[in-house]
Amino acid sequence: MATGRTPIAIIDYGVGNLRSLANAIEEIGHEPELIDDPEVLLKADRIILPGVGAIEPAMRTLRTNGFVEPIFECAKRGTPILGVCLGMQLLCTSSYENGTHEALDLIDAEILPFDPDVGLKIPHIGWNSISWDQTHPLLDGIAPSSDVYFVHSFHASCQHDSNVLAWTEYGEKFASMLVKDNILGAQFHPEKSQYVGLKILQNFVGL
Repeated sequence: MATGRTPIAIIDYGVGNLRSLANAIEEIGHEPELIDDPEVLLKADRIILPGVGAIEPAMRTLRTNGFVEPIFECAKRGTPILGVCLGMQLLCTSSYENGTHEALDLIDAEILPFDPDVGLKIPHIGWNSISWDQTHPLLDGIAPSSDVYFVHSFHASCQHDSNVLAWTEYGEKFASMLVKDNILGAQFHPEKSQYVGLKILQNFVGL
């Protein structure tokens, strides 16, 4: 077990493109640590929760590996936490993917499918723009309507507009970035979003 602080912890619970995220953090001049020990997570200064796939097996794995309570404790302490793609969805209240499933409930939002009647290709894959109307340090230096890279079939619907940090249009308007105090989320993949994504990660590290 590590004895010192962990400046940037990426939660390694077997779900997510961890190496790409770690490479992106290294590219902006920092050294991330992949954490598979929930006790070590409590020593982190910044936490990234990644994820790909479906929310139910991801939540089950977080519970089985003992990460849920340390995540709650870090959130309570005010540690900045960034959820990426499925990791952002895990921060929400519940998901309707393959049934109804509880998530971490750190942000009051539901995870819903895109409307198939709109006629757009699902999953939503590729570059799309993000827009926002509130200022936040995570978006410092990012030009309005910047493009980022998405891969997802479900999206967040927030109970409170104040939790929508940024939104995107894909047949319908959906929350593509979330915020609640020290809890942050990006539906897109910053590690695949070139300069914009690296800048967002740099801003997160600087919080």
